Amino acid sequence: TLEFEPEILKRYVNFMNNPDERTAVEQFGKGDKYFGICTLMATLPGLPMFGHGQIEGFTEKYGMEYHRAYWEEQPDGNLIERHKREIFPILQKRYLFAAVNNFLLYDVYTPAGQVNEDMFAYSNQAGEERALVVYHNKYATAQGWIRTSAAYSIKTASGERMLVQKRLGEGLDLEDDPHSFSIFRDLCSGLEYIRNNHELHEQGMLIELEAYKYRVFTNFRQVKDNEWHQYAQLAAYLNGRGVPNIDEAVKELFLQPIHQAFRECVNAGFFRWIITNRLPGKVSDPADMSPDRLSEVVEEGEDKYTRLLSEINAITAGNGNMLQIAGLMKQELAAILALPSLAQVYSREGSRKYQMAMKLLNPNKMAASLWSESNPRLWSVLLSWLSVHRLGMVISETEYPQISRSWIDEWLLNKIIATALADLGLDERSSWQSIHLVRLLVSQESWWDKAGKNRAYQVMEDVFSNSEAQQYLGVNRYQDILWYNREAFEDLIWWLFVIAIVDCVAKQPPEQVPQVLVERFTIIHQIQQAASRSNYQVDRLLLALKKK
Repeated sequence: TLEFEPEILKRYVNFMNNPDERTAVEQFGKGDKYFGICTLMATLPGLPMFGHGQIEGFTEKYGMEYHRAYWEEQPDGNLIERHKREIFPILQKRYLFAAVNNFLLYDVYTPAGQVNEDMFAYSNQAGEERALVVYHNKYATAQGWIRTSAAYSIKTASGERMLVQKRLGEGLDLEDDPHSFSIFRDLCSGLEYIRNNHELHEQGMLIELEAYKYRVFTNFRQVKDNEWHQYAQLAAYLNGRGVPNIDEAVKELFLQPIHQAFRECVNAGFFRWIITNRLPGKVSDPADMSPDRLSEVVEEGEDKYTRLLSEINAITAGNGNMLQIAGLMKQELAAILALPSLAQVYSREGSRKYQMAMKLLNPNKMAASLWSESNPRLWSVLLSWLSVHRLGMVISETEYPQISRSWIDEWLLNKIIATALADLGLDERSSWQSIHLVRLLVSQESWWDKAGKNRAYQVMEDVFSNSEAQQYLGVNRYQDILWYNREAFEDLIWWLFVIAIVDCVAKQPPEQVPQVLVERFTIIHQIQQAASRSNYQVDRLLLALKKK
């Protein structure tokens, strides 16, 4: 038909069964073979026609004279769901497949140079949208090159017809440039692929499919490589494989040195080793809480943090003092390890506020279980926060909290944290809630250093103006009033106090620690008192703090 008059293809009606034939499920089953052939039906030019009961998996053969079904059949829910996942998205793009102006059928050549008649490949285009469909119609694994189209007929200026062929790159209307790459997505699997445009023009596309497998490549977009040749590196690394997101894969490849160093800092094995070496609750001398007392653990941590900061510095060309930043993180690690012993070490007799502060740190006499190995969420949040909150200091000593916060997502550090938390036994929901909390704590860095007299109000004003904090606190509007969740609020206040303690113990001389802790607790206590009278209303809480 292509050699005679391609326009005829528009008149075709494509179907897998009709009233005179056996049902589709009887002919092709319910597996990959059925869906491969159904994909062809849905992506070839013309009109796809589904037989009665085909999507539901009915097996009764219907004649033209039938007025009702004679068999009591129930729809196959799994079959319907697979249609929804794989076939319906294709049907939503029928405009891309129905016409023949840009339709090309390709021979698929085996590595030995022979045409594999069991592999179907064709492309089409509508406006700026392109599609390439490939299907393997045999119970075997096959590999082949899609390079040159089959001949098709066109009219010349004189009105005569002649046969022409196109290469794949021409058929997809791609720029022939060795520095350009095409990124496209398979509608069926959702994976993205990348290929070099010049190679598509000169060599075509190598594809491998298992028995009755298929690909529907759409959403083509062309990109130019940069001076670091990131797309070229990624294409070589993937070697034809698909990934969920090409842009993220480019980041992961570019950030591989940082990711490798960050994984050394944030992994379940290192976290467990740190937790095991925390100070016991019976320690009573501040000297036992120094990095010297915890030399093996904190020295290992400092080495890992230094490598991470060095990799960041190499990519960002920052001017921060890596050794100084790593030293701060080392001091903070020692402070975190000492948290279970804090109440015993810094006892301040006669100070009611200090006792209240220690009670907040260890609520309801739960210190033993709170700081035990069986509480992986607490330790993983603390250690993840420690590993990220100072990273931005490589670039700026003043704006580092915002930089550190942005890198958690931009550099995909959140994925590495999620993996570590999952390995520690947290479920997916708890892992991402913990990461949300880490982001929030990083953004609230040094909250105790707010300028002015009414620091408690300023802290809460900043918190409630933060979109991440609003989400964490469950802020919602009901009957024109803003409400927050009590449990989430109490949890956040506790965490804000904990990071304030870590900073205090890490930076202050031992004799100054109790006094500074009381000063920071005073802010927290003011917030707690206002919250107790707010009835969980944001405006009432802020108003109560503003009047202080």
